[in-house]
Amino acid sequence: MTNNDIFKKLRVALMLRDDQIVEILELVDFRISKTELSAFFRAENHENYVECGDQVLRNFLNGLVIHLRGTKENPKNPTAVLAKHKAEIPKKEGASERPEFKAKPKDEDRARGDQSPSKTKPAAKKKPFKKPAPKIQVVEKVKFNFGKNKK
Repeated sequence: MTNNDIFKKLRVALMLRDDQIVEILELVDFRISKTELSAFFRAENHENYVECGDQVLRNFLNGLVIHLRGTKENPKNPTAVLAKHKAEIPKKEGASERPEFKAKPKDEDRARGDQSPSKTKPAAKKKPFKKPAPKIQVVEKVKFNFGKNKK
């Protein structure tokens, strides 16, 4: 895994935009332009691809610590910072609001905690457990000799 891969994965996981990454790098006095930064995120076979050096990744990680945790004098809550990033992400205009996926329970009326079960459906009664009937042996047991004669 290259430095570029690590940088890309951190960018996606933390939902960071290019301007936010530039600000994070400036926290540790490392200046980089957006165009130089975008070269790190290109495909390896692209003509403008640039390998991310150790110094850039090291400064980004140090700046990220300061960005998320703050300093000793001014500490921050990392979850609040990440929630702020998530809130800043612009919504696409054509996209509808997509609810979180929840698996449907087998009996929807019983699983609803906000409402009582509907009156139209009678409540299903549990049947007592019955032991299954013993299996009837259709073929009698036969012992095979595998071609060996008994003496």
